[in-house]
Amino acid sequence: MKIISNKSGLNKYNDTANEYNGRIGIELRGSSSQNYPQKPFAIETRTSGGLNNNVSLLGMPEENDWILLSHYNDKSLMRNILGYRLFEKMGNYAPRAHLVDVIINDSYQGIYLLVEKIKRDKNRVDIAKLKEDDNAGEELTGGYIFKIDYWNNNDSWLSPYSPINHPDYKVHFVYHDPKSDELTTQQKNYIEQYVTQFEDKLYSAGYDNPTSGYSKYIDVESFIDYFIVSEISRNNDGFKKSRYFHKDKNGKITAGPSWDFDWAWKNINECYIFKATDGSGWSYKVNSCKPGVKSPGWMTRLFYDTEFKNQTSCRYYNARKNTLSNEYIFGLIDSVYNEVKNPQVKHFQKWNILGRNVGAPEVDAQPSSYEGEVEKLKNWISIRLEWLDANMLGNCSLTDVAFNETTPEIVLWPNPSTMALNLKSPTEITKVQIYHITGTLIKSKSINASYCNLNIETLEQGYYLTQIELKNGQTVVKKFLKN
Repeated sequence: MKIISNKSGLNKYNDTANEYNGRIGIELRGSSSQNYPQKPFAIETRTSGGLNNNVSLLGMPEENDWILLSHYNDKSLMRNILGYRLFEKMGNYAPRAHLVDVIINDSYQGIYLLVEKIKRDKNRVDIAKLKEDDNAGEELTGGYIFKIDYWNNNDSWLSPYSPINHPDYKVHFVYHDPKSDELTTQQKNYIEQYVTQFEDKLYSAGYDNPTSGYSKYIDVESFIDYFIVSEISRNNDGFKKSRYFHKDKNGKITAGPSWDFDWAWKNINECYIFKATDGSGWSYKVNSCKPGVKSPGWMTRLFYDTEFKNQTSCRYYNARKNTLSNEYIFGLIDSVYNEVKNPQVKHFQKWNILGRNVGAPEVDAQPSSYEGEVEKLKNWISIRLEWLDANMLGNCSLTDVAFNETTPEIVLWPNPSTMALNLKSPTEITKVQIYHITGTLIKSKSINASYCNLNIETLEQGYYLTQIELKNGQTVVKKFLKN
């Protein structure tokens, strides 16, 4: 394989390779996508001797496992990019990716997305490396990546719980990294038992206890972010397939990375949820649709909890002010359009699919131009966001607080806390306000110092938000748990 990436932006087939020029392994990948004329591939960069060769491709961190995602089912050429970048912008890892022209055996194959394969790596899913002899104690606790996906009896385990309202459905969890044949019996037993312990608690009477309930086992914020991005895109596969989780050493179950958006951001003839043209429908309720890979009842049960719903509401409405605003999302779309507006001509000459209903069976009229596809995507997003703005689960009265991911690092400890809360900032703090997670103001204190101590002994158990005002005019919001 050779990769050409000229600074001028104009790349020719016979140019000298300046990004990579060496051996690879290549194979078909995917499930339904293998049936499309434009095939997806997995590639592995290798040394001349055939060993793994960790290299940086197009500025992405060094690794040897890469994916080439096809666009036969995505005429906008940007659905996966949108999903990845929004999940990343909300503070989570999502695969890095670049659009590329692909030529195989001298035959042009169109525009692909060169993307990082989901795996454990310090620059990808940054969790501990599980070794073969990590079979007891702390070393046994991580790291694991598992998923909901197509399964067989050798690569998965069966949950003892059926999804809520679907007692006849069975849920399987698939070992992803390490794979099933790379795990010891003790390691398989550990991750299966940990997930089952979480499910035992999730479906018990005390599931919503702030200290001993479900939040003891999962990273709540990641589940909320994953839900929001999957619902903004109304992702058909977001909760039933290609759905990843990971657990670090001594850590909790974390949702993500996000993956597989080629059936998202569109109206498809796939159950009432996904064919609605008015922007309505919840993709997390996918179990109400046709048979297939089953989604666990986790999100359904989590939304029984008022606090989880309110946290989701606060996260969504505050992110809509910046990260998830129409302007920001459309800016991403425009940047991709500007990158491919010339190369897309040749792509659609190769794959004559504009104006045709191919791939996911869409219920809308099919634009006859690429510009029409982009405009259709923007219109779909506008309608979907308008529906979510009016129907988001939960109630948040703290929507005037902006969550800013780029604010100074403020240390808050201990968290959870019982008696007192300490705050330390590199910038002078002028005021601290404590809100209940629902938005009710509990207390306010002027500080004028870079360190402060707050007495929280009288607060009831539960989650709270601290709104921290800094002398430089910035406002930071941090969450803590009162035991």
